[in-house]
Amino acid sequence: MVVVAALGLAAGGCSAGGTGTRDEGSAARADAAPPSTTFPQFTGVGGLGRPKVDPVRLVLDDPKVSKQVKSDLKPCAEDEYPVDTSYGNITGSTVPDVVVNVLTCGDAIGVGTYVYRGRVEDASDVTYRNVFALEEPAVYSTIDRGDLVVTKQVYADDDPVTYPSGEDVITYRWAGARFSERDRVHNDYNNPVGDPGPVDEETAEQRDVS
Repeated sequence: MVVVAALGLAAGGCSAGGTGTRDEGSAARADAAPPSTTFPQFTGVGGLGRPKVDPVRLVLDDPKVSKQVKSDLKPCAEDEYPVDTSYGNITGSTVPDVVVNVLTCGDAIGVGTYVYRGRVEDASDVTYRNVFALEEPAVYSTIDRGDLVVTKQVYADDDPVTYPSGEDVITYRWAGARFSERDRVHNDYNNPVGDPGPVDEETAEQRDVS
């Protein structure tokens, strides 16, 4: 269990869509009505009634996060960490859940995504427990209408990191004490306009000679 007192908010990172309130970041269907989004009146950011959370400290103190991700989680510039953080209700807790995406500095590729479920300890203190973790290249999570939506880029053996072959979009819903998969969509990408695709060395040499 990760136990973290409500701390000052750490900023940084790139963003994508989602319908949960968020700080730095950042999608999904719902067959039933989403859980209640009424939260205790904590002192939050922007009057949103949610606790202040340090997402970087959550990740660094989490035993479920790999040593590699922790080692690579460094500021990109000064104290700006490559972390996107979203808040919303996806586990039915009385405290907003926290979704943290850890990215690379240079190209903002997701390397790990985590969901932390909060629990009220007393009137001013909340503890957080990791209830979902996925660590692999090009992964990113968002909150959409009470569901957790995870997008994973799919690469062929010869794909450059900037041009994946497609993506898997997986929708998870909280059931009892864990997330269960509810929907999965695979999208294939076409080569971007102007990208000739992989070129073998012999062809490249012939072009150079001509």
